[in-house]
Amino acid sequence: MDGKQSAADCRAIRAFQRKHGIQPATGTAGPATWARMRTLSAHAAPHTRPPRGCPARSYRVACVDLTHKRTWVQQRGRILYGPVPMRSGSVRHPTRTGWFRIYWKHRHHWSSLYNSPMPYAQFFSGGQAFHAVRGSIRTVGGSMGCVNLRLADARGLWKVLRKGDHVYVWGRRPRG
Repeated sequence: MDGKQSAADCRAIRAFQRKHGIQPATGTAGPATWARMRTLSAHAAPHTRPPRGCPARSYRVACVDLTHKRTWVQQRGRILYGPVPMRSGSVRHPTRTGWFRIYWKHRHHWSSLYNSPMPYAQFFSGGQAFHAVRGSIRTVGGSMGCVNLRLADARGLWKVLRKGDHVYVWGRRPRG
């Protein structure tokens, strides 16, 4: 959670690798370890009931929980996609809270303001959008207000949401 791998973390990862037959058991979470963890979490808890905080509606709602750093899509109180981890705006550039709608989608968007790619961009509040980022979403600083997702998660969200869908953002970005 703190973005730093301690000796205790390495021991825990190595134990997980040994338990699940991942070779070599290095104590570092590489692609095989991450794939096994994602498979186990998907099978352990089928996400049919959404986490608390996002109002259930008859229409699709993209839920952004700033406090727990996760986003998902629900309809009629059932999960359609996610939850997946995300990075929100920084303290100086917070992600706006409240109700919004997806008003523009651009798969290969390039930010002229920040001169950087925004793959699978789905804009919902001014220049703020859901979009993929290269590298880790687990950085301390945060985004410039957007909801940053891993590439595969942004692609999955892109397939679920449509122009006009609702977005609900609530909570408070944790420090650090």
